Amino acid sequence: MIFDIQRYNPAMADEWNQFVAQSKNSTFLFDRNYMDYHQDRFEDCSLVVYKKNRIYALLPANIIGSTLYSHQGLTYGGLLMDEHCTGSMICQLFVEMNAYLVQMGIKKVIYKAIPSIYHILPAEEDLYALTVCCHAQLISRDLSSTIVNEHHIKFPESRKSGIRKAKRNQLTIKKSEDLETFWNILNTNLQEKYHVKPVHTAEELRLLKNRFPNNIVLHLVYQGEEALGGCLLYITQQVVHVQYISANKKGKELCALDLLFDELIHHQYCHVKYFDFGKSTTHTHTELNTHLLFQKEGFGGRGICYDIYEWDTMKVSSIG
Repeated sequence: MIFDIQRYNPAMADEWNQFVAQSKNSTFLFDRNYMDYHQDRFEDCSLVVYKKNRIYALLPANIIGSTLYSHQGLTYGGLLMDEHCTGSMICQLFVEMNAYLVQMGIKKVIYKAIPSIYHILPAEEDLYALTVCCHAQLISRDLSSTIVNEHHIKFPESRKSGIRKAKRNQLTIKKSEDLETFWNILNTNLQEKYHVKPVHTAEELRLLKNRFPNNIVLHLVYQGEEALGGCLLYITQQVVHVQYISANKKGKELCALDLLFDELIHHQYCHVKYFDFGKSTTHTHTELNTHLLFQKEGFGGRGICYDIYEWDTMKVSSIG
């Protein structure tokens, strides 16, 4: 056995976070100060992989019964690697990790791969190992809309017209700490349209923003002192991800979001490699929210897939 695989425990938090900070495919979502905010909802079963007494890789994960998930509380959550990881070693790691999971009584693994836009360096060794060693099957695929800022698509006339309307009505954009106002706008919209609440409560968003003030940023659109809508951004090294978007009735009438995204895409964050609007698929992964997708594509977003794989731990082969 080449690797020493251990189940994560809180005493490992510092070394976990240190590895996350220098990984080639991780973001602040894998920092324990983010992951553990909802630890009461999930039974953590993250794995820490050592090679010669140093962390070689991490797998953020939780467990339900005999199924391991990577990780249900995160948008994405595959194997975290650094620049020293090689293809052959990652294949060996998956074989040994699978044997470890079998000993734990795990029968099935649901694996959410990290989309390539979050890779600082190429980091798809895990996808190869999933196919060759684990015989994993792609079981679902979500569609996100992403802009490559270096080659962004021009706004259509309908968006430009909306921007002019917003400016005529003297709408302005500001960074804000007023999460509660934004959450209330967001919650009202989600309740009226889909009869659901935001994934995060206002209190959770406040907690996370306090922990990651440089990564979680709120922009609001105002007319005078009245907030009409806005978006909450998750900012990582090369991706600005729109976690939540919403506008109230007046904000929609005055095209508040057209003005907002013109400012964010073309000015505030034009230096960041990717601007990602997030997924437009339903929770079942099989149906597009075409209205939402139309809105994101109208700002120039084009398709990036968020993929989920599954494998049977009893069918993993050796390598070589």
